Amino acid sequence: MGTSIQSVEIGKFNLRALVKTYLELTKLRIVLLLLFTTVTTMVIAAGGIPKLDILIPTLIGGAFAAAGASAINQYIDRDMDAMMSRTARRPIPSGRVAPLNALLFGMGLLAWSVLVLAMWVNWFTAVLALFGGLYYVILYTLILKRNTVVNILIGGGAGAVPVLVGWAAVTGTLSFQAFILFAIIFYWTPPHSWALALLVNKDYTLANVPMMPVAHGEEATRRQILLYSVQLVLITLLPLPFKFLGSIYIVAAIVLGAGMIYTAIKLIQKADGAAARTMYKYTTSYLAFLFLVMIVDRLIH
Repeated sequence: MGTSIQSVEIGKFNLRALVKTYLELTKLRIVLLLLFTTVTTMVIAAGGIPKLDILIPTLIGGAFAAAGASAINQYIDRDMDAMMSRTARRPIPSGRVAPLNALLFGMGLLAWSVLVLAMWVNWFTAVLALFGGLYYVILYTLILKRNTVVNILIGGGAGAVPVLVGWAAVTGTLSFQAFILFAIIFYWTPPHSWALALLVNKDYTLANVPMMPVAHGEEATRRQILLYSVQLVLITLLPLPFKFLGSIYIVAAIVLGAGMIYTAIKLIQKADGAAARTMYKYTTSYLAFLFLVMIVDRLIH
């Protein structure tokens, strides 16, 4: 009897560990941030809370697409991940998941994403979600990441596709408003990613990945972070002339944008790891708060 109880407890522990390991493959925190941008876009497109029969399957399908692309990305990058201290403990290089299993898991999630979105939302949304996943896996991971310094500049568009997914889910089409939201995330990605690259520059150098600090040096990277921060702030003001967000959003965008530029200037002045860490953390909070204010503005107006 005691042996049976122990076996059950061990089985539960193993199942729990297995689930946790596969969740690591999905990069859950990134998935949640992408889903948040999707929800924001759906609220804007719907002019309020979207219908649950559209919202729920869109979030499920979007989560599957992002998680699947992440798992395939880790399958492709497993050799590079093993060389870098930041990623060496990921499921594949640490030996907790076989590479083939990770690949099949990722492909399965992408397939489920298309199925869910096509059946319960619309085919256009399903195609966009699949496009986002393939953009990340093929264009960024396979073609750009190891071969060119513009990997983040072009590949970052994959993280902006979820806003297109959200807009298409509600409207069945795309419009200039959706592409403005796309541009916000597109221009946010370089400052965010390059700030992280400054922090882990040794890892990228060891793995021979041509991120901006590796290819052009840390000083040039800091200047580029400021340049793209300024461009980002200007783009975040576009909803005002195009009149799809109101005064609450614009005030917040100006305040948050001023903080973004100030932090980027401090990064140039101090030029140390602490400043890079502050920039990285600020960019993460910046995007979350900016999209949160979009929801508040849209619901109030």
